[in-house]
Amino acid sequence: MKLILTLLLLALAMPAAAQAPNSRDWNAEKCARYTADWPRALSMFGRQGLSAEFLDRHATFLASGCRSRVEVCPRSPQELALADAMTIAAMNAGTASSFVPFRCGG
Repeated sequence: MKLILTLLLLALAMPAAAQAPNSRDWNAEKCARYTADWPRALSMFGRQGLSAEFLDRHATFLASGCRSRVEVCPRSPQELALADAMTIAAMNAGTASSFVPFRCGG
């Protein structure tokens, strides 16, 4: 089931990757693509198993225009699956895997 959801998320990201408006800088474009995929991913994966801290820290990342280096640490299996899908979708949309906020400090 996770594989199917991940593939659906990737399919959603493909049309966005094909469109690159010239009026934005690249970071803003990456953030716009990523931000558009986030609600779709939440809709597909659901919020069950996602902690308030995970969601709040991710909201901080989005609110910063994807420029904040806030760590969004996936701890539950559901958070990890969502983080994995978003990382793949971001890479499919033309960003590096280091763009996403999913990391855990030591």
